[in-house]
Amino acid sequence: MWNRPLLGWYYFIRAMAKKSITESESNYDHLEQMTVSEILTNINHEDGKVAEAVRKAIPQVEALVNAIFPRMLDGGKLFYIGSGTSGRLGIVDASECPPTFGVPHELVTGIIAGGDGAIRKAVEFAEDDLKQGWKDLQKHEINENDSLIGIAASGSTPYVIGAIKMANEHKVVTGCITCNLETELSKAATFPVEVPVGPEFVTGSTRMKAGTAQKLVLNMVSTSLMIKLGRVEGNKMVDMQLTNQKLVERGTYMLMESLNITEENAREYLGKYGSVRRVLEAFKK
Repeated sequence: MWNRPLLGWYYFIRAMAKKSITESESNYDHLEQMTVSEILTNINHEDGKVAEAVRKAIPQVEALVNAIFPRMLDGGKLFYIGSGTSGRLGIVDASECPPTFGVPHELVTGIIAGGDGAIRKAVEFAEDDLKQGWKDLQKHEINENDSLIGIAASGSTPYVIGAIKMANEHKVVTGCITCNLETELSKAATFPVEVPVGPEFVTGSTRMKAGTAQKLVLNMVSTSLMIKLGRVEGNKMVDMQLTNQKLVERGTYMLMESLNITEENAREYLGKYGSVRRVLEAFKK
């Protein structure tokens, strides 16, 4: 028989053994006693570790992109799903694809636990429902032609894991982005991306290094897919939507540089054809 003290230590040791990287103790203590300069310098020092962690994960990111690309080439859609910071990062990346690359809004969709209201305000316990993620995806008519990336720093979010498992059953290509190793989410996803960035400056605050790592990976995934789908020419966003004066100016200078024409002519052609790509195609003819 275990006595109470020994039993307590057993559970303590077991819990510590299972403790995730993202929940591990910060390398710093007494943060409240630091000067502002020390706080900023130490945060920056920790942030410097993120890019290297992402670099090591490039083979995993490549495998994920190579799995998604043929599906999108055949008309499939890409979905991101997450909760809290992870969910918001997916929504940001998805929402930037149409204006940047001129693709339909439904081509890349971000879904967050708790619905759109959770983008601004946390919805309590929304991430704990194992079945709700797949229900939310069904509202967008996800099918076997599509791809799904689950985003969870911990790799243990039920809302995301449940969605990935159900997507697998429906022959959807599945990937994930997590900042812990060998998590339940990584095991569920066919193409896991694991970016262990180490302890956060503020213990457990995964909006910091983990969030930065997830954002970097999302940038890599969506940008590489859009380039391979032909939404970039040379190094230019030729399909960007001209939704403000800054983008009109950018498009004008793209045309001036590409066609060796005056600013006046570039503006005239951009107004006539409505996009940089259509002007370039007209000149090729």
